[in-house]
This record gives sequence, C-alpha cells and structure tokens, in this order.
Amino acid sequence: MENQTDLTKFMLKKVADIDEFPKGAHNLRVNGVGVERVNSENCQIVPKADGSGIDIYVKAGAKKELVYIPVLIMQGGINDVVYNDFHIGKDSQVTIVAGCGIHNHTDHNSEHNGIHSFYLEENANVTYIEKHYGHGQGSGKKTLSPVTNVYLKSGASMTMNSVQMEGVDYAVRTTNGELDSKSTFVVTEKILTQNEQFADSIFDVKLNGVGASTKITSRAVAKDKSNQEFHRNVTGLCESLGHIECDTILMNQAKIIAIPQISALSADAHLIHEATIGKIAGAQLDKLLTMGLNEKQAEDFIIKGFLS
Repeated sequence: MENQTDLTKFMLKKVADIDEFPKGAHNLRVNGVGVERVNSENCQIVPKADGSGIDIYVKAGAKKELVYIPVLIMQGGINDVVYNDFHIGKDSQVTIVAGCGIHNHTDHNSEHNGIHSFYLEENANVTYIEKHYGHGQGSGKKTLSPVTNVYLKSGASMTMNSVQMEGVDYAVRTTNGELDSKSTFVVTEKILTQNEQFADSIFDVKLNGVGASTKITSRAVAKDKSNQEFHRNVTGLCESLGHIECDTILMNQAKIIAIPQISALSADAHLIHEATIGKIAGAQLDKLLTMGLNEKQAEDFIIKGFLS
C-alpha cells in the first residue's frame, strides 16, 4: 500500500483489519476506480470491461487462498455501484475479505452499493468477511447497501461474517441464497445503529437440494432514534435444515421490527426461527456501575461484549 495517506490506512484497518496487503491476490477500489490489483498463482482478478467491477477466479483444488477486495469512498458526492462475481473452483478453499468504508466530511451524500455474486462449484469452501464503516463529521449521508447472491453446488459451503459498525446512516442489506444438495450456508451478522440511522437486513434462502442447510444468526443494537428492520425468509423444498435467530438490544427511542418467515414445502424440511428484542438487563448494568463505571461506560461495555 505504498503512497497511501494516513486516512486511507486508517480506513483500511477499520474495514479489512490490515496495515498493509499481505502477499497474494488483492484489489483496492477507491472513489469508484480500481487503484491497485495483484493476482496470485491460484487466483486471478479480472476487471470488467466497462469498469463496473471485477471477476475473481479461484482455481479448482486451491487451498488456504486469501483474497482482499476492500472498497473505500473518501469524499462526498460519490454514488458508486460495483458488480463483483466470484467463481470458486471445485474442492477449493478460500477466505475473501471485502470490507467497505465511507469517509465523508462534506455536506454531499456518498453511497456505495456492492453487488457480489458467489458461484461455488462442488465441495468448494468459502469464508467471506464483510465489514462496513462510516466516518467523517460532515452532514452528508453515508449509505452502504450491499447485495450478496450465493449459489452453492453439491457439497459446497460458505461462511459469511458480516459487520456493520458505527457511522452508516442508511443501509439496505440484501442476501439471497440457492443451495444444492448437502451444501451449507452459515451467516453471522452484527449491526449497530445510533442517532437517526436506518438499517434493513433482508435474507431469502432456498434449500433446493436434499441435505442442504442454513443457519442465519443476527445480533444487533439500536440506540437513540435509530431504526432497524429484519426480514428473513427460508424455504425448504426437500429434506433440509434451516435455523433463523435474531437477538437484539433496544435502547432510548430506537425501534426494531423483526419479521421471520419459514416456508416448509416438504414434510422433510426442518425449519426453526427465533427472535428476541429486549433492553440491557438492569442487574448487569447495576453490577458495572458498582465497579466504578458511569452509565455510558457501562452501556458501551455491554454493547461491545454483545456484538463481539
């Protein structure tokens, strides 16, 4: 990451947890333009001809591959849409880090919408890490609305760890899944909103093949006057397993709506949904107050633990 500013390095640390890119494949997009791209022996990153995104190809049989594709918006007045397609070869194993951060210190809105489609061949294994972060004191909005499309062939598995940290003013987060036989899609999602921010999290997963399974776990905290919505739909079309869990903390004048839906279109589909909305337990807060923390410090400590 030569010639990067301190602010760029700060944002990359926030969204991708790196001080510099490790050896291997990576692609950095800044303000709607690809600025740095490196391929590896087992992973090729090919820019789309119209500049709207990239295609990532991971060879069949590749093991312990690591790919970074962070995106940064570093100014106001930008509306960036990117289409990234991931082609993951049979029997391969790869970790993909795809954080996005917006720094906006102006009065003009900035927005990034990443449409990511994953095509996993038989027995491929992907760990996908996605962090979203907003930064800057300007009145311009910071909007991040990702779309993730997941297509798993027989025996493939994908683990998705998605985090929306502070600073994102508006987000509609959409995830769609199509699972073949014996494939697995596991999602852990964490969201924090505050002030008057809004976040909507939408999942629509279809268990198409015998033995397919999914588990979607969300943890969220809504503070101040922020609003969150959760829409979940898992459809079992055959012998399959689906589990939806949404656990949230509501504070101040915030609002949360959780709408879980499960559709068993086969007698052999086993589907479960759970949703909990509550406030910070008084006993837990009191205990921290007796240890010398003030109320804000105690609340922050509890929230950090809940979202860790």
